[in-house]
Amino acid sequence: MSALLKMHKVQRLFTPALVRSVSEAAKYPKITTHYTVHPREKDERWKEVDMERCIEEVDLVIVGGGPAGMSAAIRAKQLAAEKDQEIRVCVVEKAAEVGGHILSGAVLDPVSINELIPDWQEQGAPLNTPVTKDTLSFLTGSGRISIPIFKGWPMDNHGNYVVRLGHVVKWLGDQAEALGVEIYPGCAASEVLFHEDGSVKGIATNDVGIAKSGAPKETFARGMELHAKTTIFAEGCRGHLTKQIMQKFGLNEGSEPQTYGIGLKEVWEIDPEKHQPGLVEHTIGWPLDNATYGGSFLYHLNEPTPTIAVGFVVGLNYKNPWLSPFQEFQRYKTHPKVRHVFEGATRIAYGARAINEGGFQSLPKKLSFPGGCLVGCSAGFLNVPRIKGSHYAMKSGMLAAESALDAINSGAQSTAGVEPVDYAERIKNSFVWKDLWKVRNVHPSFHNPLGLFGGLALSGFSIFMGGREPWTLKHGPQDHESLQPASSCKPIVYPKPDGKISFDLLSSVALTGTNHEGDQPAHLTLKDDRVPVEHNLALYEGPEQRFCPAGVYEYVPNEEGGNLKLQINAQNCIHCKTCDIKDPKQNINWVVPEGGGGPAYNGM
Repeated sequence: MSALLKMHKVQRLFTPALVRSVSEAAKYPKITTHYTVHPREKDERWKEVDMERCIEEVDLVIVGGGPAGMSAAIRAKQLAAEKDQEIRVCVVEKAAEVGGHILSGAVLDPVSINELIPDWQEQGAPLNTPVTKDTLSFLTGSGRISIPIFKGWPMDNHGNYVVRLGHVVKWLGDQAEALGVEIYPGCAASEVLFHEDGSVKGIATNDVGIAKSGAPKETFARGMELHAKTTIFAEGCRGHLTKQIMQKFGLNEGSEPQTYGIGLKEVWEIDPEKHQPGLVEHTIGWPLDNATYGGSFLYHLNEPTPTIAVGFVVGLNYKNPWLSPFQEFQRYKTHPKVRHVFEGATRIAYGARAINEGGFQSLPKKLSFPGGCLVGCSAGFLNVPRIKGSHYAMKSGMLAAESALDAINSGAQSTAGVEPVDYAERIKNSFVWKDLWKVRNVHPSFHNPLGLFGGLALSGFSIFMGGREPWTLKHGPQDHESLQPASSCKPIVYPKPDGKISFDLLSSVALTGTNHEGDQPAHLTLKDDRVPVEHNLALYEGPEQRFCPAGVYEYVPNEEGGNLKLQINAQNCIHCKTCDIKDPKQNINWVVPEGGGGPAYNGM
């Protein structure tokens, strides 16, 4: 080959278009390697890998071992025993231990546990703290104004129990196992399986042994397929399989889009002289501004040590991209009417979880579909003014089990997967539907020009009316659409943590016990690796750095591209789902990591 020809070929390799593409590649390095974005069918590294799965046939598969899932499993086994019927019920739970991913306030209304297990006290259920006193206050910058709580209103907690919900769920798991339920902790449901007719066939658990690069390791092993007559999705708020089911079957068509909050929580051991078991305190107002929805809770538990649970909820429809829910929580504890509780105390736990706040308007128009149904927070059953959903989760799980077994035993299904066709009707005839209807206008009342004060007036009227007002308010824009450009918002400068009452983020994350296999693809996947820098950083100064309560997202110098790049610290993830909700372009898609990964909460 002549030297001239060689030179011509080299010149062709460095055309302006290629130079630009190399520069673009340097500016926007590849971040996502997960197979849900980069299919393995197109990857030569997977060409010779055996992808066959083991299959188990069962009657009911329940995805998620929270209060809804465990209640569904228990009720199914109770009904089978009443009919002297043998059925296989399997619960798939992504946490390493049952209850390990559960986080809630929590004050529990015992109405559902009374029905499910009437002798729960004799059986040792960890409901040890009956509510003895309720308070609701409005915080100013330095003061506290009491707001009356009237008997029978949503904030009235008479007859309820302060609990550590993770412990309650673990106890429910013990009851389920005693009835013969098969529980698989440490197994994350990663895929919905379908029959040829389009009905749900079951789920597949996650594969293991995939390197961070997306290549198979020597330890690669396929997950298992669980085929069921009916599959009950009880993943909790913003379940990643539930998202797919909702889209495939159009379950949300005609409903208001769901709106969310993020709940952050700590557990403390305090001075015994300040401890009042059964005291329930809630506040609104400071440190949030008039336009931002949220508030605090502080519950005194009856434990061997003087223990309290404290938390802060911020509505994820907030507008200012400089806002950090974690920092607002830390700032709340420094209020002069609050901080005395924490002086001389020890923080022993931290965590966070997204919660549904859409209420009645945002419930799916269809709760069931060929082959399954949605229960608990997967469907959005949460009463915002009561700050409660666990009793709805339990009741919906029980009703789903009853409907599913009736449908299975009838043999009248028209699809391969059995749909619990009367489940929605059972919900509508239950207290779940009636309760949510009554308070449907409380949360959207705060979407008004007067903000918090207008919301208090309008929601107070709605509560007084008991939901009889002849209108149903809407929620407005979706949470991911609410952010305003950073240039048009006032930056928020948060005080430095003192390490005694307020803390930094990373020392807080250490208290979650979160852990993931390091050499696996990040489960925080990006549909487009360019969007974080081109859109989020450019327009909103990288809000994912602030709305994530675990330090997962971080913009760091990109030496090759001469700019900043997004770094995803997936090992920090505490499975709160906030990023999946609040990301402005909906570019982040949360999928399950290897089973057993995530936080290791102890009674959160």
